[in-house]
Amino acid sequence: MPPITVSFDGDVAVITLSNPPLNLFGADAFDALDAAVAEVERSSARAAVWRAEGEIMSGGVDVNVFKEAAERGDGFPSLLGPIHRLEALEIPTLALCHGVCLTAALEVALACDMIWAAASARFGLVERVVGLTPGAGGTQRFAERAGAARAREFVMGGRMYDAATLERWNVIGRVLPDDELHEKGMAFARELASGPTRAHAMTKRIVRAYLEGGVPAADEITPDAFSGLFATQDLQRAVRSFLEEGPGKATFEGR
Repeated sequence: MPPITVSFDGDVAVITLSNPPLNLFGADAFDALDAAVAEVERSSARAAVWRAEGEIMSGGVDVNVFKEAAERGDGFPSLLGPIHRLEALEIPTLALCHGVCLTAALEVALACDMIWAAASARFGLVERVVGLTPGAGGTQRFAERAGAARAREFVMGGRMYDAATLERWNVIGRVLPDDELHEKGMAFARELASGPTRAHAMTKRIVRAYLEGGVPAADEITPDAFSGLFATQDLQRAVRSFLEEGPGKATFEGR
């Protein structure tokens, strides 16, 4: 079985890392991630969750992968393909992180729209210990959330940080008691999946435009993104529901 697989909880695709005991990213992990995201793309899922089995999220990348690359002396293939594919999903994505969450697993989480964490979770981009810098986009995505100075400290220092600190730095959106993370996280994912999927896609597009070009770039695409939603069945049905039944009664089908 590949180390990363997909299952479905209704309209929620659950991408799960399971490679006991440490959930290490081996040579096949990024190919498995790419295949998992491709499966989500082909599905009718309306939200996706990134999570892991076991006591920890991940101990990081199997150092033997780096050893083999160093012995070959021919560089290392880009790890960004599946990260870009995950970011490009037009549905909300939520990472649920627990235990220790290091290097590649954290980089995947940083590619998700939102990160929720267990209170006892600890995080690190600790590639410096083997003379590396993160190779799957973790540095820049951490900087996107926390700012450049925090990213330099986080990566260059190579230390592990608790969930409360990363929540304060705006990397993590919510910290929950350990025994509530999965239940509440999945409940939120189901809520996202039951919402106006086409509108969520436009929200993601506008936020991405802002991140890449600031408010002017987001303003440039907002009118078309906004007005285009008036042709969706979800909006048309929701407006009728609002007028006939009051707010909060509409249901959405992602059309």
